[in-house]
Amino acid sequence: MAEKIRCSHILVNKESLAREIMEKIKKGESFGKLAEQFSLDGSRKRGGDLGYFGRGAMVREFEKAAFSLKKGEVSGIVKTQYGYHIIKRID
Repeated sequence: MAEKIRCSHILVNKESLAREIMEKIKKGESFGKLAEQFSLDGSRKRGGDLGYFGRGAMVREFEKAAFSLKKGEVSGIVKTQYGYHIIKRID
């Protein structure tokens, strides 16, 4: 069976905003609350939770970053055609 992971993300359209959010995360603010507050996509209602997905389900840059994370780890800022993502691996 193919590996599946579960991630949350925060998607914004400006790198400067993504940097501000990263600082908040580093200071211990809740990833889920920040996602609800700032994220541009529908996952914001679930605190950024994207559920489980396998390889090939997400755009390449996002997938590469997500699959390189360990459980509980937060990525750096990942740029895709949709904007700037901060990804957290849940499981």
